[in-house]
Amino acid sequence: MWFKNLKVYSLTQPLTLTAEELEQQLAQSSFRPCGNQDTASLGWAPPFKQGSTLVHSGDGKWLISLKKQERILPAAVVNAELEERVEKIEQETGSPVGKKAKQDLKQEIVHQLLPKSFTRDSYTFGFISIKDNLVIIDAANDGKAEAFLAHLRKSIGSLPVVPLARRSISADLTDWLKNDTQPAGILLLEEAELKSPDEDGAVIKCKNQPLDAEEIQLHLQSGKLVQKLAIEWDETLNALLQEDFSIKRLKFSDVVKEQNEDIPKDQQLARMDADFCLMSAEAIRCVKALDGLLSLSEQD
Repeated sequence: MWFKNLKVYSLTQPLTLTAEELEQQLAQSSFRPCGNQDTASLGWAPPFKQGSTLVHSGDGKWLISLKKQERILPAAVVNAELEERVEKIEQETGSPVGKKAKQDLKQEIVHQLLPKSFTRDSYTFGFISIKDNLVIIDAANDGKAEAFLAHLRKSIGSLPVVPLARRSISADLTDWLKNDTQPAGILLLEEAELKSPDEDGAVIKCKNQPLDAEEIQLHLQSGKLVQKLAIEWDETLNALLQEDFSIKRLKFSDVVKEQNEDIPKDQQLARMDADFCLMSAEAIRCVKALDGLLSLSEQD
């Protein structure tokens, strides 16, 4: 259980739930497969396929999983069937099929084809750390993270959270690069994205490029700001840190992952639990370190 992205939220009030109470509340909106006429279904599912509980507790953190099932009915399939039926009707009647009739016919086709369509499952994982007042979601975009939070809020009645970073950290990232003042524990890697602050400003993407190169520094001197910056933190993980404090392309080092190598392969649930505890602890340690460097918790 290794997250690839981090969207970090801070609890503004402590949650008074226990893991058992959370389990009971999530069970009220647990996942149910799509019905014949459902285009999608959303609900809570066990975070470990080998497990049966909706809440996995490990080292004071609660791991939960939101499952989404979607029916796959390509528009091209519907349109091809519609075109065929319209052509047949027009040949039989000798009259063109009107716009309203086409729309009704399209709905009829969708109704007939939906039960026969394939389904696709996807999962969004997140964990709550009560002692740290944090909610961390493995999501690559705001929409996915907000859907997770909205469903959790609906399930438990209230979820007082705000993004940990409520301001852009672009200026901070720019200072790290421009002034060659990378903080202790942070190693800047050879990837960044710079953007001019002007509306519709130029965007410069750098990859496999030493960031202390003269051409990069010239872009910074011209006023461009860092939007994304690849970093290594504490020889523990690599990630792409973005101006909204999204952490993407998260990759933990082999030194970290190898800590659980001694767990026998036939003990899969024990291994996943150990991996989750290790991953979540290191993720929180990194978030707290960055919070301290960027003074995010001191925001108004």
